[in-house]
Amino acid sequence: MTSLRKPEGPGGLPVTTTVKWRFPGVHPEGRKYTVIAGGLALLALWLGGWFWAWPFIGLTIWVAAFFRDPVRTTPQGEGLIISPADGLVSMIERVPVPRELAGPHGLGEAPLVRVSVFMSVFDVHINRTPISGTIRQVVYISGKFLNADLDKASDENERQHFVVEGADGVKVGFTQIAGLVARRIMSFTKVGDIVAVGQRIGLIRFGSRVDVYLPDGCEPQVALGQRAIAGETILGRVGGQKVVGVAQ
Repeated sequence: MTSLRKPEGPGGLPVTTTVKWRFPGVHPEGRKYTVIAGGLALLALWLGGWFWAWPFIGLTIWVAAFFRDPVRTTPQGEGLIISPADGLVSMIERVPVPRELAGPHGLGEAPLVRVSVFMSVFDVHINRTPISGTIRQVVYISGKFLNADLDKASDENERQHFVVEGADGVKVGFTQIAGLVARRIMSFTKVGDIVAVGQRIGLIRFGSRVDVYLPDGCEPQVALGQRAIAGETILGRVGGQKVVGVAQ
């Protein structure tokens, strides 16, 4: 007699559950803005009717979408570095480490490969930690609000640096960078916090960029022009094969 077996997932484990799509919620940091926009829509409807209310209704939908906080499924594996941001992979190049991240307690002095992810105003702006570990540095730098797609934005714009050290001693640095419209960088973590890969660590309001400094020996796994998804896209793999798109 033929026996029926349950379908198996990764590692041969039986699949006993299913996953369904869920409508993304609004992050608590954005709820007050959504309520304000909704209040303006109701006021416009009351004073001027639907003709005047529609623009504010559209604004309410856009604000709620901007602060949306979807559930993400983070890949598991040794040596994986996950994208901290949604957006376009706009630059992959070897650059000197920012002085705020350099030194023996940071990323060292040697140049590292930097992967830049540009977030438009239509992308999810919740940022996530690229690896599991301990937050070793959080450094906020005030600055300008140049177009975040420019290379010099890494050195001149308002920004916030992080260094996360994994249990294996590998350190990954990443930087939240404000842009033309972004006017506030927020952090949900502090030095000494223990974080899990893909955990929410902050957000940048209204358009910006995140730079990730891959540790020495870690090759990028993305190409220029690729779309990255925070908490899901693998940016780098320690000891992985090199991909096209790195400017040496």
